[in-house]
Amino acid sequence: MTTQRLEGGRVYLRPMTIEDTDRILRWRNSPHVVEKFLFREPVTREMHLKRIREDIAEGRVVQFIIGLTADGSEIGSQYFHHIDAAEKSGEFGIFIGEESALGCGYGKDVLELCLPYAYDVIGLNCIYLRVLAENTAALKTYEKAGFVHKPEKDLELDIDGEKRKVLYMEHVRA
Repeated sequence: MTTQRLEGGRVYLRPMTIEDTDRILRWRNSPHVVEKFLFREPVTREMHLKRIREDIAEGRVVQFIIGLTADGSEIGSQYFHHIDAAEKSGEFGIFIGEESALGCGYGKDVLELCLPYAYDVIGLNCIYLRVLAENTAALKTYEKAGFVHKPEKDLELDIDGEKRKVLYMEHVRA
């Protein structure tokens, strides 16, 4: 699957490359990103390169860098992983690595670009995500984008020694 650059009003998505490794590691391992993730272990260079070599190369992951159209600065990453071609499903993920870009509504802009791409180019029929229940800003963004909470699929996980509720949401092709 060839990944293309996606252009939006305030943001663009460009395919992530191996040259983005240091930036991805810095963003993904920053405390403000880690606290929102279920997987809390530091991501190593080898883990990231393995993801590129195995998952992206095999089509189980499509990953973009999020950039701002106004000045070309790059602020984070969006990805679809656990892509199941037979089920036509995949999991949505995003992180804003630059703290100065938090709370600016870029997540909404990214969803407007990547959901049609996931349906029309990747060929998904169902996109799902998992989000910590206390991440209210993300929940509002996902709900506005049309994700529907599926409480029967919620989880309670032990994260950092605490029981945390994880909500499961789906967005189905219209």
